[in-house]
Amino acid sequence: MHPFFDLHTHHFIRAAASTPQVRTADVAYNAAGILAEARRAHDAGVDLLVYPELSLSSYMLDDLVMQDALLRRVEAELAAIVLASAGLSPILVIGAPLRHNHQLFNCALVIADGRLLGAVPKSYLPNYREFYEKRWFAHGRDVRGETIRVAGSDVPFGVDLVFASTVNPHFVLHVEICEDMWSPVPPAIAGALAGATVCANLSASNIVIGKSDERHLLARSHSARTGTAYIYSAAGHGESTTDHAWDGQGFIYEQGDLLVESERFSRDAELAIADIDCARLAGDRLRNKTFDDGVTAAGRPAQQFRRVAMPHRPQQGDLGLIRPVARFPFVPDRPHKLDEDCYEAFNIQVDGLMRRLESTRSQALVIGISGGLDSTHALIVAAKCCDRLGLPRSMIRGYTMPGFGTTEHTRGNAWKLMEAFGITAEEIDIRPTATTMLHNIGHAFANGEPVYDVVFENVQAGLRTDYLFRLAGQHKGFVVGTGDLSELALGWCTYGVGDHMSHYGVNSGVPKTLIQHLIRWTIRSEQFSHDTDAVLQAILDTEISPELVPVGADGAVQSTEAAVGPYELNDFFLHYTARYGLAPSHVAFLAWHAWRDAAAGNWPPFFAQNARNRYDLATIAKWLENFLRRFFQFSQFKRSALPNGPKVSSGGALSPRGDWRAPSDAVADLWLDELQAALPPL
Repeated sequence: MHPFFDLHTHHFIRAAASTPQVRTADVAYNAAGILAEARRAHDAGVDLLVYPELSLSSYMLDDLVMQDALLRRVEAELAAIVLASAGLSPILVIGAPLRHNHQLFNCALVIADGRLLGAVPKSYLPNYREFYEKRWFAHGRDVRGETIRVAGSDVPFGVDLVFASTVNPHFVLHVEICEDMWSPVPPAIAGALAGATVCANLSASNIVIGKSDERHLLARSHSARTGTAYIYSAAGHGESTTDHAWDGQGFIYEQGDLLVESERFSRDAELAIADIDCARLAGDRLRNKTFDDGVTAAGRPAQQFRRVAMPHRPQQGDLGLIRPVARFPFVPDRPHKLDEDCYEAFNIQVDGLMRRLESTRSQALVIGISGGLDSTHALIVAAKCCDRLGLPRSMIRGYTMPGFGTTEHTRGNAWKLMEAFGITAEEIDIRPTATTMLHNIGHAFANGEPVYDVVFENVQAGLRTDYLFRLAGQHKGFVVGTGDLSELALGWCTYGVGDHMSHYGVNSGVPKTLIQHLIRWTIRSEQFSHDTDAVLQAILDTEISPELVPVGADGAVQSTEAAVGPYELNDFFLHYTARYGLAPSHVAFLAWHAWRDAAAGNWPPFFAQNARNRYDLATIAKWLENFLRRFFQFSQFKRSALPNGPKVSSGGALSPRGDWRAPSDAVADLWLDELQAALPPL
């Protein structure tokens, strides 16, 4: 199998939260349950397996945990687990009570390929309400730089340990235990600042109403705040129910995103598996300079932590990818929050335009209406802006300007749209002026030759923008730009006096796929009349085209996506390239898993069945190469001179005053070389 298809090539790790079979005080039974899950995880290609707190002894033991016979058996079974782990792919993180210097500690132990690598004591011992851990255990907050003898081996012991993979440079593990997560300053914060990208929490955590939500809140906020993956595993069925109940909750978060969650209250052993993108974590942390400040403000914790080498044996080959990968990373995909997400995205644009209208005291909003997606959405935003400010929609001046490639279909849609919105509508035929300009510059088209080159196209795009600017001056208004984020990424716009320029680019932070989705949402949420919705749907159903080249003899319309690639792929590439700086091969790997099977995974709610495309790796590679050339080498000079416009998505914007700064004369060679070197023969 070619290395491209192996998730480990791209610095993923396969992690799991385990809730094994457990029986109170039955150490041998619990050890067997731990090993059974370790073997099951090995068969699933897992690299890191996190068990609950005190999983070897069981948690709810009360005074039994101090019995010499139990503690001896714990060490004996622990030695057997270490021996049995040889040859298994997962790193095991298990919980056990251990004695050290006549004190008893609640510990997490890291085991890899037949070796015990280290032991981490619990820092915070709950001793309130139903908890009495200080009766039995010593806290580990001041245990640093020590070793502990366990099962015949001396290993690092303390809260100053991080475990660094010898295989994946971005995989560094920190471990904390249950209550540590609930403390005001969780130990995992120092661990993250010391370089850990993955945090494991071994928890017992009895269940009461509402506690599951609290666990999610704490883990999600930690993973988002520190730029880590957070693996949580709580004790489940089999723990003593003398006074408590246990739900066996396990989950994995990555940068605030929930990747997987186990079934709660299951009688069977649970294994919640997800693939963690360590390269994404490392890349985002590299960009977050507040994280840098946190490292410095904390006194550079890496200098106080011991870094333990963590050898392990990742399984090789095509193991698939177990994680949600959104086909449309810019599009809201939470069905229960869909309206809220769309409302927020839409109103960011409306609010930006409202503020610009108020600050300029303009008397008109001037928009070129083509009957395409971008100008339609810009008109929707402008209409809502006027409605919010109590201004008549007639102050919106819409102009449709047919050129040599304009079809009656789009021209008709443009008129229907302007009439439906009740704006001031006019038409200016640019063909006579364009013909004059082409004649004056000596272009072959003016002599009757069918030459439809870039100059031919740009003359039309430039004239439309020139008209709009002069009309804005005449009517004491400003030009509302319609170009979107996807076009800016690809440089698919005419520079300067062309669709590149406006007084305010209301769509400049919105990618094409999100514009399509927002128009669908506008229809579905009945923002406007049914007649208006019919026009909007007709526009959605129209081929995306600049309509600058005459329709062919076969009736074929100039296709944007035939030239620059499917926008759904380009937006995918843009998100992972600009937001996370991932290598092209990594982006291709994600895209392949997201798009290779139209029947797999989730689609955005209400997404039409006949629009659900699939792409093979050769197609993905073709358009990714095109994207890399256009994004890194061709189009930055256009982005460096952008008009103002609001950022809409956390995925980023391309304004030189905002998310993205780059030289205009860079080359794309190294990105293209990296992709070509990583791909299999296609």
